[in-house]
Amino acid sequence: MNNPQILFVMGVSGSGKTTIGTLLAQKLNIPFFDGDDFHPASNIKKMSVGIPLNDDDRQGWLERLNKLALEHTTTGAVIVCSALKEKYRVILGNQLEGSHKIVYLEGSYELINDRLIQRKNHFMPKGLLRSQFDTLEIPHDAITVSIDQSPEAIVADIIKML
Repeated sequence: MNNPQILFVMGVSGSGKTTIGTLLAQKLNIPFFDGDDFHPASNIKKMSVGIPLNDDDRQGWLERLNKLALEHTTTGAVIVCSALKEKYRVILGNQLEGSHKIVYLEGSYELINDRLIQRKNHFMPKGLLRSQFDTLEIPHDAITVSIDQSPEAIVADIIKML
């Protein structure tokens, strides 16, 4: 990447955001941040008992991620987060003026549900997956990659499209 970019890697829980984001950041030699690490305790508690977050719950979290992105415009960064709605992606990109891209990890409910069954020690229970798919507004201006391939192949596809 010649010009530093902020890459927001998004998708529903279980789509591989952390795995893909980590590999992508390593390949591009830029910092990696997991958006889940920036949720306030109240959001984590809510999700851990099976209650979906609403727009108000997400507002401060998205603003924190936008601030993080703004702090890394000179170096670039990979930031992974669900960003399921268009208005969430607008908040993430606020003031970034074209120096960011959305990478959408696309997969079927069945594939992702199977992955969530295997995942241990995550605060978001698999019972919330349906609500995430119901909330998802698929981005039309994103780099879209299928998650039905190896992480290395996914990252190679993303890099080709940058």
